[in-house]
Amino acid sequence: MVPQIALSKHGPDVSRIVQGVWRLAQWNKSRRQIVDLINGCLEQGITTFDHADIYGDYACEDCFGSAFAESGVARSAIQLVTKCGIKLVSTKRPHHKIKSYDTSCSHIIASVENSLRCLRTDYIDLLLIHRPDPLVDPREVNEAFVRLRQSGKVHTFGVSNFLPSQFELLASKVDVPLVTNQIEYSVMNLDAHADGSIDLCQKLEIRPMAWSPLGGGRLFQDDSSRAKRLRKTLTRIGRDVGGASIDQVAIAWILRHPAQFVPVLGTGNMDRIQGTVKALEIELSAEQWFEIRRDSLGQDVP
Repeated sequence: MVPQIALSKHGPDVSRIVQGVWRLAQWNKSRRQIVDLINGCLEQGITTFDHADIYGDYACEDCFGSAFAESGVARSAIQLVTKCGIKLVSTKRPHHKIKSYDTSCSHIIASVENSLRCLRTDYIDLLLIHRPDPLVDPREVNEAFVRLRQSGKVHTFGVSNFLPSQFELLASKVDVPLVTNQIEYSVMNLDAHADGSIDLCQKLEIRPMAWSPLGGGRLFQDDSSRAKRLRKTLTRIGRDVGGASIDQVAIAWILRHPAQFVPVLGTGNMDRIQGTVKALEIELSAEQWFEIRRDSLGQDVP
């Protein structure tokens, strides 16, 4: 059973593993099947669902929301995370002439209002700025965050894909705490160690969220020497810890870090979700963790 964990001292409480719905529109599930997915996650203790306004060409929030409304699940039983700030060129947004970022107060509030309608809810548990905007005006972001919190439409706030300097800039200018940074992190992507993102999260005592925790499928599909090397090592370590699968060991590697990452799963396959939950039971040794790190980077520590 997946436990709950607070992302920071300011909250929110989320499930230790989060269900992502980035590809929900691609899974070709009926509304009934999405209801079953929601219920299946809840049975495992996965109560947090990660969205973004743009997912599925602006379709995923509505697909999920219609199924959630049909499910009969109490709103208080789940946590909804969503993101805003990216503008896609889409027939659904004909006024968007170029892919760009927009972190203006008006855009953030309009995005949240639309997400609330699509998700069939009156509040978002956690709102993230999806990408760092080179034209960001922190005063605009602050106005949006304050208004959304005061209205009760968003309870907590954070960012996604921010470098430490970008995080610190925004955090210094907003009147609400930033409770997390959702970053790419997996055995296939260790950039967060080098760029200081993990260090900052630990310094501020906030727990990062990890998107693409299995490398977006590259861990299983790549024919590179790196991926093959990792698969071999993960398979062997899986045997050593009692017969765990490659994906279970890869998730356990993320969970082993003292920053207490919260992985965001990207699969809609219930069997795989149930299997991944078992990663919580795996305790990797420090040597096993460093062995996986070595085979990801292709070299030992200095």
